[in-house]
Amino acid sequence: MPLRHDLRRGIIFMLSACALFAFMSVLVKSLAGRVPFQEQMFFRSAFALPVVALIVLRRTGFGTGFTTVLKTKRFGGHLVRAASGVCATACSFYALGVLPLAEHQALTNATPLFVTILSIPFLGEKVGLHRAGAVLAGFLGILIIAFGQGAFTGDYGGAARMGIIAATTHGIFSAITTLMVRSLSATEASTTIVLWQSLLMTAIIGLALPFVWVTPSWQDMLILMAIGTLGGVAQTLLTEAWASAQVSALAPYSYSSLLWAILFGMVFFGDVPSLWTMAGASAIVAASLYIMHRELLRGRKKS
Repeated sequence: MPLRHDLRRGIIFMLSACALFAFMSVLVKSLAGRVPFQEQMFFRSAFALPVVALIVLRRTGFGTGFTTVLKTKRFGGHLVRAASGVCATACSFYALGVLPLAEHQALTNATPLFVTILSIPFLGEKVGLHRAGAVLAGFLGILIIAFGQGAFTGDYGGAARMGIIAATTHGIFSAITTLMVRSLSATEASTTIVLWQSLLMTAIIGLALPFVWVTPSWQDMLILMAIGTLGGVAQTLLTEAWASAQVSALAPYSYSSLLWAILFGMVFFGDVPSLWTMAGASAIVAASLYIMHRELLRGRKKS
């Protein structure tokens, strides 16, 4: 689908997607202690699969069969991409159960920092002083949040400390996922990547389901279905956003997810983010935006 260059449309879809993802996080957090996060992951993936299928059919034409879209010579790459996606989701969902929404969102926003670091061994890129400095500033933001929550003083519980580690580790697996998409995009259509991702992630998570299954109440089942549906709709809106305008124009609006997390955390859980959290989140967001700025400059010089 060609880029529409409709910035207003892209901004609306981006803000809507961030709001829905944030509310999905509220639902995930509300089930903590009742439904294992692995089970929540399965419903998130399984109920989003029909939405993904519709997106693929819409983009390729409803006369195109899934067999044609799924044709690939790089199944191993798709498998690695799906596995890293499962690990990233697992870290995020676990952290949601033990961290306030604002802290969780701030820490999981660190993905661009890890993309920059991993691009060195994965893509052979050279990271200059500017981007290296931004990465250090971003990690300083992570440390500020962790310090403010008592992670280094023993004031924090063990599960919450593990939540900080999981939310940060999410960035590593998410960065691997991003780099795998970059690699696969060289030979694979975006629809092929998206469909294989959804199918393989659902299958991988499904393998673990019998070992963690807890039969949910009908109320919890409705929430699980809502998690999957909201995730699928949000992913659709995000896809449409990126198809509407350039990444550089839309990326700053993706950080509205932090504002939603703060608002929903206060409304639904009574969590008021500390100054430490706000300072650390600001450092992470600023570092990520600066990295994007430097990458744009590098791209212009190459062209």
